[in-house]
Amino acid sequence: MRLVSYEENGRPRFGAIVGKTVLDLARASEAYVASDASIARIPARIEQFFEDCEALSASARKVIARFEAETTRNEAISKPLSAVKLLPPIPRPPKIVCVARNYAEHAKEAGLEISPIPIMFARFARTLVADGDPVLVPSVSDQLDWEGELAVIIGKDTKGKRITKADAMDYVFGYSIFNDVTVRDYQFRITQYTAGKNFRTSGPFGPVIVTADEIADPHNLDIRTTLNGKVEQSANTSTMIYDIPTILENIAEFIDLEPGDVIPTGTPAGVGFKRKPPVFLKEGDTIAVEVSGIGVLSNPVHNEEKA
Repeated sequence: MRLVSYEENGRPRFGAIVGKTVLDLARASEAYVASDASIARIPARIEQFFEDCEALSASARKVIARFEAETTRNEAISKPLSAVKLLPPIPRPPKIVCVARNYAEHAKEAGLEISPIPIMFARFARTLVADGDPVLVPSVSDQLDWEGELAVIIGKDTKGKRITKADAMDYVFGYSIFNDVTVRDYQFRITQYTAGKNFRTSGPFGPVIVTADEIADPHNLDIRTTLNGKVEQSANTSTMIYDIPTILENIAEFIDLEPGDVIPTGTPAGVGFKRKPPVFLKEGDTIAVEVSGIGVLSNPVHNEEKA
């Protein structure tokens, strides 16, 4: 499944991409439940879906399959993708736990040591930006940098227990794309990353969540970041220092994983602040991150004063 959130009358709705169409899963399940009692009613928001995603995923698949089998598109339950304003796939995830320094070449270019355990920091949901929406260069800094990443989406609650690497992948619902846009001078003013990683409009995320069954190997995905069409980052997730099971095991040592949590897994080499001279995002740029099997997350760059 390829799942999205989209905007309708100023509110988020939950859908699935079927070809060039966005299927509203709540409306579709309501339409089909009368003739198929095995279909459960799906909530209108993805955050509600994640409250019971293990049970509701089966109904979502049935709804999508039935819609695909129909000879004509039901306009009451679907819209053309071109007519829809996408939102971040999970507009308000329970947690965003980011991994830093997870590619050796990135640590090397930054002049930083490789940590013996995953380095993690928190992002806040209010920083999230949808595909196509602008990233803003803040008025207090001109050191806005990019970090293209694979994001893991959690689909199962650890319920107060620690997990092992052996069973960690059972907790993965799917994958998406994240751009951990960073204000570098704020990041390095002190040892804590919080400020530099949580400026307004600094968290492009999306455009879709691809469920885990559609990604054969998340540790063999090409990841590429382009600035105005020029490739700046190019790597494969096989070169991550800490794989996804290791990351999840470490997070679950101290906090519960919850369905809907977003875990950006770190960025490869090719960020701007270590270029000579440094390269930072500026008004008029377009920054895009592509991950094979998922798609492209693209955002224009504007100055905050003009927003």
